[in-house]
Amino acid sequence: MSQHTVQPGTYALVTAAYWGFTITDGALRMLVLLHFHELGFSPVTLAFLFLFYEFFGVLTNLFGGWIGARYGLHRTLMSGLTLQIITLAALSFMQPQWSFAFSTIYVMSAQALSGIAKDLTKMSSKSAVKLLPQTQQTGRLLHYVALLTGSKNALKGFGFFLGGFLLESVGFKYSLLVMAGMLILIVAICTGRLDNNMGRTKESLPFRTLFAKTSAINTLSTARCFLFASRDIWFVVALPVFLADSLNWSFTAVGSFLAAWVIGYGAIQALTPTLLPRSKSLAACTGALRSWSSLLTIIPFLIAVALTTEFFATLTVLVGLTLYGFAFAINSSLHSYLILAYASSEQVATDVGFYYMANALGRLIGTLLSGLVFLAAGLSGCLYGSCILVLLATLLTKALPVESDS
Repeated sequence: MSQHTVQPGTYALVTAAYWGFTITDGALRMLVLLHFHELGFSPVTLAFLFLFYEFFGVLTNLFGGWIGARYGLHRTLMSGLTLQIITLAALSFMQPQWSFAFSTIYVMSAQALSGIAKDLTKMSSKSAVKLLPQTQQTGRLLHYVALLTGSKNALKGFGFFLGGFLLESVGFKYSLLVMAGMLILIVAICTGRLDNNMGRTKESLPFRTLFAKTSAINTLSTARCFLFASRDIWFVVALPVFLADSLNWSFTAVGSFLAAWVIGYGAIQALTPTLLPRSKSLAACTGALRSWSSLLTIIPFLIAVALTTEFFATLTVLVGLTLYGFAFAINSSLHSYLILAYASSEQVATDVGFYYMANALGRLIGTLLSGLVFLAAGLSGCLYGSCILVLLATLLTKALPVESDS
């Protein structure tokens, strides 16, 4: 069941579309968070606004990989872009006189579409990496994965800044329409130019392949779930609300800090191959992941202790989360490489989809905890929770094999 390879020109188009989508995804998150916080939504309610986004991301990654393998990654990519356009247009119709309950349900429903869109687009672009002929060597695969993942997060960080800036300059409605226009242009450019056979298997994959995974993929996927829950427990709701309320930062300042954090995080991801030992073997990368995951466990604990003792809150957040971002970026980049190294070339879309299902589940858990824990114990409580979740991810990395079964 071999798959068609992806030519560099096609892959460049896929990556450009993913980059454009990523900017709107980051901007939309910041727009929704800051706009509805300004309208008086509580931290728990803000978390609920993003729950459908993450929940439907779980389902999309589970089934999207199978759809991509059966019908081609070009269809999943174009579907993701189109759904995001619909989401942005739908949110632009919101009216201030709507009731709190109806507004909440409406935004949650729109966010569900955005979650589907995001994970269809991400699964398509990241699966395409494995199909490039240049990535058959371990070192080249790590290089391409690190570059794609790093650039994506840097652009998502720019999206955070753009969302905060647009909200202050043109308002909620027109910000959404500007981004919808940007995606319409991307769809127009991609239409008719993508390889229809990209990622498509020559034989139909049975539905059971969604769950028939190797122990390596199952273990790595579970570790990914805990890793991203450990980030989003403080990142999604707790940190922006803390910066706006406790430190009295403006919307632009909050968006700029989160943008700088994610851009820096993306830059470190892109540089990960140069920060690791010369050997880029699977065994070396697995060993590096275990070391960096152990280091990441310590950082949120130290930040939480400093906040609990009221030790220069602003400095603690700025420096502590910068260090966290550095270690987290390397962990995430190594995870993204390992899933492609462990994935079967014959069903890469379903393997990657299953892995990113676990990623979305971790984000779902982290998003819910971000509102609940922040309301009960503040930002420091969220960081203590982050420490526990990273520890679980670290323990799972000890069970990862050093050879691929694919």
